[in-house]
Parts: sequence; C-alpha cells; structure tokens
Amino acid sequence: MNLEQIFERLWNDYTAKNPSAYSIYNLFSDHGEKVQNDHIAFRTFDDARMDIKVLAEPFLERGYKLVGQYKFSQKNLSAKHFELPGNEKSPRVFISELILENFSSAMQDTIRTTIDRVDPEVWKSKDLIFAGNPFGIPSFKTYELLREESEYAAWLYVHGFRANHFTVSVNSLTGFGTIEEVNEFLKENGFLLNSSGGEVKGSKEQLLKQSSTLAEIIPIKFSEGVREIPACYYEFAERFMDVGGKIFSGFIAGSADKIFESTDFYKK
Repeated sequence: MNLEQIFERLWNDYTAKNPSAYSIYNLFSDHGEKVQNDHIAFRTFDDARMDIKVLAEPFLERGYKLVGQYKFSQKNLSAKHFELPGNEKSPRVFISELILENFSSAMQDTIRTTIDRVDPEVWKSKDLIFAGNPFGIPSFKTYELLREESEYAAWLYVHGFRANHFTVSVNSLTGFGTIEEVNEFLKENGFLLNSSGGEVKGSKEQLLKQSSTLAEIIPIKFSEGVREIPACYYEFAERFMDVGGKIFSGFIAGSADKIFESTDFYKK
C-alpha cells in the first residue's frame, strides 16, 4: 500500500465516522476550491505495544521523518510530528500519546486491563492505524469514569486507532484570505466550532492559526445500550512565513492543547 492509498483509506474511515467533514469538503469543492490536507492526527497510549513509535512505523517506512516533539502537561500528553522530505503536499502526521503513569492507579488498571484482553497479534499488525476499536464493545460506565480524569482516554477507549482529524490547509484555498473568513463560512453553513480558547487558536506572530469544528456526535453501541458521544472533527490551519521567508511547518503546543478539546463530550 502506497502513501496515497493509506491516506485515502484513512479518509474514507474518518468521513464514515464524521460525515460532516465530507459535507465541509464538498462545500469547499462546490466553491471551486481544491482542498489540500495540512496534517492528519492519531491518538494512542504510551504503552510500548501501541505507542507513537508503533503508529509512526507505516509512515517512517515510506520516507517520513521526525520533525517536531511536543509536551502537553495539563493533559498529560506527549506528541511528535512527521513530514515527508521534499514533498510539501504530503500531509504532516501528528501522533500524540497519553502518559498513563500520571493518572490514578484505578485508571491505569482500567486501561491496562482493556489493553491486555486484546489478541496480542493485533499489536503486531502493520495496519494498527486502521484498526478502529480493538478493545471490544465498550462500557458506558467505564467511558464516563475515564472522562473524569481524561477526555482523551475516554475517546481512545471507544474509538481506538483511526484518524482523529484531517486538516484543511487554509493557505491552499483561493477564495478565502484568512482562517477567520473560513470560520464565518462554516458558521453560516450551520457548523459548530470549538470555542475553547477562542474560535481561532494561535496568531500570526506565532506563525500558525488553527480552528476546528466540534466533533461529530454519533451513536455508539455500549454494553449498556446505544449512546450518542463525540467522534472525530475537522481542523483548519493557516500558516505564516518566518523571518527567513519559509512557511512555518510545526505546531504550537498551547493551541493544540485547546484543539484536543474538540472531542470533549457535549450534547447537541
């Protein structure tokens, strides 16, 4: 499977979970835009069976290189981002992991037990990035308990391994000059934006502005019955030139911290 096929498979799975992203993509297309993906993101635990190193492997094998590393102390996360050298159109890959030792023993036990009951062969697969939820039918009670300590952990427990979000490159759009214009366009068409820290995270001075929709609310089959919870979201990124005349290619931890909250539980 080549990179194009990987991203296409991830996109198809992502839009199946997040149909509003496909609607937004089509909105831009109907306005004559050719949407370019700025980056794609994954979530995982810092367990050696599925950590950043494991999820990054399919991309590293196809030429991607580590470019940036980030820490999110409030959410107990670390992250890395990867790029394909010499190919600016190939999306960045951003992978974050939850640092389990920073949480209560009860939560650690819950996560470890959940991981341990999965067939070990799953963790050896090169297709882990497409695996979705390998943990089995989730418990809504467990989901709620995990949310008390980490919305991130609760999301991962239910949705597993998939693209958490794709990202529209605002720079690639011809009919929108700024991310603020993109946001207004989205709101005019009925889409809800993540307002944590403001609808626009970051600034021109930081060389990156980001915004995102709130995650799609979808029905999930829990052991206690079907419940509606947030799934995935769509992000938007506007990048600026540094003093050397090069477009900034990294991420701002403070902004990403708020973007993570796009999947926090909310009711429609």
